[in-house]
Amino acid sequence: MASKRPRSTEIDEQVVQLMKRAESSPVKFDNYNHKSPVVVFAHGAGAPSTSDWMIRWRNLLTNALNPVEIVTFDYPYISGKRKAAPDPEKLVGFHLDFVRKVASKYPEHPLILIGKSLGSRVSCMVAAEKDIKVLGVVCLGYPLKAIKGAIRDEPLLKLTAPIMFVQGSNDSFCPLKLLEVVRKKLKILNELHVIEHGDHSFQIAKKNIELTGLTHQQAEERAAESIAMFVSKIRNEKEKVITQPSSTTISNIMSYEM
Repeated sequence: MASKRPRSTEIDEQVVQLMKRAESSPVKFDNYNHKSPVVVFAHGAGAPSTSDWMIRWRNLLTNALNPVEIVTFDYPYISGKRKAAPDPEKLVGFHLDFVRKVASKYPEHPLILIGKSLGSRVSCMVAAEKDIKVLGVVCLGYPLKAIKGAIRDEPLLKLTAPIMFVQGSNDSFCPLKLLEVVRKKLKILNELHVIEHGDHSFQIAKKNIELTGLTHQQAEERAAESIAMFVSKIRNEKEKVITQPSSTTISNIMSYEM
């Protein structure tokens, strides 16, 4: 979806400040020779990039993906007078400017967009922009179903980049049966990793821990490993397309990983 908004000096200054913070981030590696991915990781509606959840998942993704950098940021409303998140469409411009800055900083590295809940929805909108070359999108708890019941599948149906969903099986914002219906509509490579008994933030109730056979930490680590496998797969598919453009077709993968 094309983003129509004024390009203001205020937004540009915010992006510059965020990039300065990202350059001093401890999650950074000298992997230029291997062209490791660069990740832009967006937070959810209710907590900033410095929340415990975001820090934990940034570390999980760092260990799994070995990226050149994982860059996080806060949407403007987080530090503003308005604490409630606005409509996702109003966040696309800021997110897009930030992604452009990161992409220009690492032009030779594959770009992965990852988001938590709201951040995943906006990431999909950004990935659909024509001037952004995204290798893939990873949604951590995509909010497919609105509180009033509306199905938020439009950003997904507009995607041309591969996508992976990591969803808790008890996530009321994304019933797996509804997600499967949407996945069947997608014409792009897509995968799903389910955290059994996990909620929207992947928390597992104590009564269900024994049923899973995994600790909460182990369940999230397995999810991160699945993301790494997905990124490796789409990188291999990308290389095939480059070397054999006339004979390679990316098929729609309907996997259900437990």
